[in-house]
Amino acid sequence: MNNTNRRNFLKSSATVGAGITLTTQFNSTWAGIKGANTDVRAAVIGCGGKGSAHARHLKSLAKMGVRVTGACDPDTTALDRQKRTFSDSKQKLNTYTDVRKLCEDKEVDAVIIATPNHWHTLAAIWALQAGKHVYVEKPVSHNIWEGGQLVKAAEKYSDLIVQHGMQRRSAKGWNQIMEWIKDEPLGKMLYSHGFCYKPRKSIGKVEAPQQPPSTVDYGLWSGPRGELPIRRGRFHYDWHWQWPYGNGDIGNQGPHQLDVARWALSQDKLPESVLSVGCRLGYDDDGTTANTQIAFFDYKPCPLIFEVRGLPRKGLDWGQGMDNYKGIRIGNVIHFEGGYIAENRAFDNSGKAIQKFDDVSGRGHLENFIESIQTGKQLYTSKVHHGHWSAALGHMANTSYRIGKTANQEDIKNSISENKNFSDSFDRLAQHLDSNGIDISGKKVTLGADLSMDAKSELFTGNKSKPANDCGISKSNSGTFTHSH
Repeated sequence: MNNTNRRNFLKSSATVGAGITLTTQFNSTWAGIKGANTDVRAAVIGCGGKGSAHARHLKSLAKMGVRVTGACDPDTTALDRQKRTFSDSKQKLNTYTDVRKLCEDKEVDAVIIATPNHWHTLAAIWALQAGKHVYVEKPVSHNIWEGGQLVKAAEKYSDLIVQHGMQRRSAKGWNQIMEWIKDEPLGKMLYSHGFCYKPRKSIGKVEAPQQPPSTVDYGLWSGPRGELPIRRGRFHYDWHWQWPYGNGDIGNQGPHQLDVARWALSQDKLPESVLSVGCRLGYDDDGTTANTQIAFFDYKPCPLIFEVRGLPRKGLDWGQGMDNYKGIRIGNVIHFEGGYIAENRAFDNSGKAIQKFDDVSGRGHLENFIESIQTGKQLYTSKVHHGHWSAALGHMANTSYRIGKTANQEDIKNSISENKNFSDSFDRLAQHLDSNGIDISGKKVTLGADLSMDAKSELFTGNKSKPANDCGISKSNSGTFTHSH
């Protein structure tokens, strides 16, 4: 990207970022609502692994009236892959490296956004301004404020469908479970628990900043973040574990299970406070996000606890597989006085299965998006508000972690001892690290800041509010996409 185009890009992204007014940079004549009761012309923004999967899925929905007309990615290799995927299609596939050019395409009614996280919100808002329906992958934002702006944009462009990518909202099984627990068949709920025990190996450590792949327009890839030195060996995907672009696994896999956990609590807002404990241990690499983490969200009357483990079961031996909790590695466990629900099965306190529900994976979520466009009606549970709240939980946890301080095992244990469930989770975490030969008796684990949140303004409050809001709301996470409080 040349310097002139770079300046224009930053100017236009700052306009959206300033964006309480959400003034459009696109011609208003483009914003006629299309797709209702007609074929849906769809485009994919971000054509990596997830975006390519979405493109293939959309291609399979031809009988629903879906036509894939566009693809956008700053890496021409990814675009070439899409051209091959659709080489047998009668529909011409227009390809773009600049998302703004795709937004100008009148042959696109809806976009599916699967870019790196730092692009999600801005691409979604630009698409809405251009009159496109939007499906945005998790997390819908890279920080809390961005998510709030996306919600405001969705409310302003209310004739357009804006759907999050958390497929479990479309799962028949989870909808059955949420109805079943209303009558308290297992007694009162105690707390809601989410898990991401997912293997995450070292991303390596480079000796000097790297060059981007020759097929990548790094200015367009960086977008609102600005062109920072590349400090990772694998350009694609490993951005997940670096703060300028990613959010760690609590913001990658986490939003799926955080959303289910919050759904079970019937909480359509952020919690009163958050406290996170975590570390990046087991290897020394270029990643900056936690690979081991616990977050406690103080919802009333029942809290939410989330756990991340990226290391194997023992001995730093990936052949040993991953830990599990009540048989769950990636999923949810909801605890009640008289038992618990682990994914699609309910158990009593003796561990006896007493109820089985339908599939909880969420197949059909993209189909629901298309149907919403065609009917003009959207399920409440698919609205982007839920994507925002559940992504924001991960952002809250990461903020607590990032402004916390390292502490020894005993001090951490003492700090959380009044909360039995949190304390139990930490004991299991300590045992997990010990099984991998990691001694945390010294100051190796970060005890996050205990942060208070005003759910209405979605700002941190209290004596640590300034560093928390600077970290978790805008400045250090937002690049040119900033907001003055």
